[in-house]
Amino acid sequence: MTKDKIQLRRLRRDEKAVSPAISTVILTSAVVVLLLVTVTFANNFLNSRMAENEFSATKQFMQTVGLQIDDVAWTIGRTQTIRYASRFGQVKFESLALNYTVYVNDNVFLTSYSTGILLYNMPISKYSVSNNYSERIFPSSDSSFLQMGTSAPVSHVYVIEKLPMNDGNFIRVVVAPSIRMLNSTISTGGEEKNYFKFYLPILSSGTHPRYSQSVTLAGNKVSVKTEGNVNKVKIHVSFLKDSLGFGEGFFNFESVDEEVDVPDGSIIEFYTGEVIVSLGLHG
Repeated sequence: MTKDKIQLRRLRRDEKAVSPAISTVILTSAVVVLLLVTVTFANNFLNSRMAENEFSATKQFMQTVGLQIDDVAWTIGRTQTIRYASRFGQVKFESLALNYTVYVNDNVFLTSYSTGILLYNMPISKYSVSNNYSERIFPSSDSSFLQMGTSAPVSHVYVIEKLPMNDGNFIRVVVAPSIRMLNSTISTGGEEKNYFKFYLPILSSGTHPRYSQSVTLAGNKVSVKTEGNVNKVKIHVSFLKDSLGFGEGFFNFESVDEEVDVPDGSIIEFYTGEVIVSLGLHG
């Protein structure tokens, strides 16, 4: 009898071989484990795609908020509520984050204004691109905080992922108030006067009951600071919460100083519109 046949006969007589019932249990367990792994992977993939789609939709939402700030800031009593739907992230208001200081002529102090910012925070555990990732939404190219023209924005909307920060690890969509400049020439009695008008919304904190996912903007007051006989305007931006991570690298403006040479004897008008920002005010 050959060696192989002997081993086969011994195997048939081996009482320690695995029974069909036990084999079935082992196979069933293996299939269950594979199913659980597949379901977990599919669930994680689905959540990742949902977070990505949510973040993409929120970029449009925050751009709408920036445009609505411009509509509300210059009309006292006007109120706008913008709603959003979010499963993973939330909108946060950060008060007194930016300060704009205005100088005229040879660095003569004229005025100074502080404003808050709006942020949509998405945890990087749900959606992430890469550390120090930055994307401009509106305006899409010009990163100066001083914009010129009637269609110029008064808010910069952009995406930033900067880690670590004191308030948590997020990829964020930011709405940061900026300045719009217009100029005009008025002729009276044969004399021409050059006017340069600057517009800056001031975001102030309202109530935040968070009854719903919404941002409510309310125009509170409009003020103007006027100065004559001006030949140069300089505006400096500083970052009041630099120690918390909201510094120059977070806002990534083209420069912290902007200078505008104007014709001698020009008149400067600096308008500010206070906007009260409330989160989840209407249920």
